[in-house]
Amino acid sequence: MTSTKNVLSNDVEIKGSIKFSHDLIIDGRIEGEVHSDGALTVGENANIKGEIKTRTVVIFGKVEGNIIVQERCELKSNAILIGDIAAGTLSIEEGATFDGRSSVGRKADSAKSAGASAPKPAGQ
Repeated sequence: MTSTKNVLSNDVEIKGSIKFSHDLIIDGRIEGEVHSDGALTVGENANIKGEIKTRTVVIFGKVEGNIIVQERCELKSNAILIGDIAAGTLSIEEGATFDGRSSVGRKADSAKSAGASAPKPAGQ
């Protein structure tokens, strides 16, 4: 198995969906959905407007849209995320901006992925 990282550099702009299999680093502008079973790195110069569904994601740049990851979501210190997160684990560094809701843990992630509604709090 080869470990290859594909890169979309900061001078790339895409309007539309992106699908990939392994690892991808985005440092450009994307307007549309990003889907993969692989790992996504959102670079410092990146600006993504749209939904992200991947195995893992590490964000250094800006994302406006919801994120659904099977495993881990990391927001680095300069990251800006405006949208909701559903992830197995979530890491937010000091200095990161996150404006949205989060659902963290295997149970929450699989319910979100399956399109099931969230359980009601006890007593309702």
